[in-house]
Formats: sequence, structure tokens, C-alpha cells
Amino acid sequence: MKGHESLSSFYSSLRVGGRPISRRRCFQGARLTRPFSSSTRTAIAAPEIQFDDDVPARASLLQRARIVPASPSYFTAKPEFTDSLLKLQALLRKYEALPVLAPGNAPRVAWKTHAQFMLTSTEPVRVARYSRILKVLHRLNYIHPSLMPEEVAEAMQVYKRDVNPYDKIKQPVIIDQFGRARGMGRRKTSSAVAWVVEGDGEVMVNGKSLSQAFGRIHDRESAIWPLKVTERVDRYNIWALVKGGGTTGQAEALTLAVANGLMVHEPDLKPTLRRAGCITRDPRMVERKKHGKLKARKMPAWVKR
Repeated sequence: MKGHESLSSFYSSLRVGGRPISRRRCFQGARLTRPFSSSTRTAIAAPEIQFDDDVPARASLLQRARIVPASPSYFTAKPEFTDSLLKLQALLRKYEALPVLAPGNAPRVAWKTHAQFMLTSTEPVRVARYSRILKVLHRLNYIHPSLMPEEVAEAMQVYKRDVNPYDKIKQPVIIDQFGRARGMGRRKTSSAVAWVVEGDGEVMVNGKSLSQAFGRIHDRESAIWPLKVTERVDRYNIWALVKGGGTTGQAEALTLAVANGLMVHEPDLKPTLRRAGCITRDPRMVERKKHGKLKARKMPAWVKR
């Protein structure tokens, strides 16, 4: 009751034009024909806002200053990633007019994978977003090495792997004192080593003839396929050792081994062998069996009851 009496006394003290106003008329300001007096405004209104012109001179600068983030991407979802992308894009715009190498002649660089990038990042970044960074890096990598700016090289170094596998130079295979060229090949779990030497077309696999080592005609043709596509079946002898896997895997491993040995004798045959698919390692492997399934993917027959 005390609070109610004090509120009633507050409204009874309000006067407009010398007349007391009711509580209802206090909230119906649009019907009043006269403006509130200064005392009434002070009693019911909030204090006036002091703008910059009214700030006293003794107020410190920190009280008036507006804090601005150092990074323009502070309010984005991924500020660290956005800053990195904007930095690379700014470098690309700055040095876009520099001479570039011909397509396919840029230095081979092993960039960090998405998983490796996430190890150094404090933010979750999707693969699609990281691909945007790689796209800019590929374009910067085409700048001519003699004109590569230092800041671009330093920015690109952050995204390079610690070990570049492309820096490894493959040791050239040479013909030994007996005129043999050694080639290796793999397929599935099979591996083969073949020695190719000039001769009359004799083939020995694990000390057996070609027909004894492979019963299927298809496997026999696969073993000496590089010699057939280059029409050199009767010009070279092959002595091979194969192990692991089955006959099909051994025959296809021997294909790669014979092709590698043949290119040592005649390097100009590489385009022909590549078109025939003889020097490409087939990475396909047998998929493992899973528990609860008959094979890798085959499920048992479903029975309702």
C-alpha cells in the first residue's frame, strides 16, 4: 500500500497549466495541447544525451575513442582463414602483371593437404574453402622464377610441405656389362623383376617358359604386351622373376617390368608404350572383406522370418 500511495501522490503532484493531471492523461501525451514544463519533463523523462560537443574537455581520449579491430575480418566466422586468403589475393593483384611461365612448365610443388593445414590452423576450415587458397597459390607459382618477389615466396612457403617429393631425382637405369636392362613392376600383391637383353625372342619366367608359367593365353599376351605393341618380339630376350599374388597379377606386373627395361634400350618408345598403357602403375587393389558380409560388399540373402 505504501508503494501505491506514493505512486498516487506522484501523479497528483503533476500539473499542467496549474491544473493537476490524472494518471491516464499522463500517458496520453498526444491529447495534451500544451507541452510539458521543464519540471514535468525532468520528473518523468530520461536525462538528455550528451553528444561529442557537450563532452567536457577533461574527459580522457579512451572514453571517447571507438575501438576498431585490427583485422577487417574480425567479425567473420573464420577471421584467420579470411586474412590468409585476402593476403594472397592482394599479392596476386599486386604482381599480376609479372611475366609467367608457359602452361605446364611451372615448378612442381607439393602443397599441404587439407589435413596438414588443419594441424596448424586454429579454426575449422572446410575442404572447399581451402581449395580457394590452393587456387591462388597455383597462380602465384606460375610467376617466372627469376622475377619472383620475396614476399610472394615467403607467403607461398607457409603452405608448402616440409619435404617436397618432386625434388627427388630418379636414378637413371643403365645397361650393365652383359647388355642387360633391369626393370621392375608391381600389380596388386605381385611384384616382378625383368632383365631385357637383345636376342631372338626367348622368354623365361622363374626358370620356366612362357607357356609353362602362364596357362591362360591372356596372361601370356599381357606378359610380353610391350614387345608386341612395339613390334620387337623377336629382337629381345627376357629373363624374369615374379612372386606374390596370382597369375593375373604376376602377368600384369611383368608387363610394367618389361616396359621399363625396354625403355632403357630404346627411350624413344616411351610415347608408344604410354599410349598402350604399359608404363602406368595400376593402383587398384582387392577390397578387404568386412564382418557381417559374405565378401567385400556382398550381403547374405535377406529373409523376412
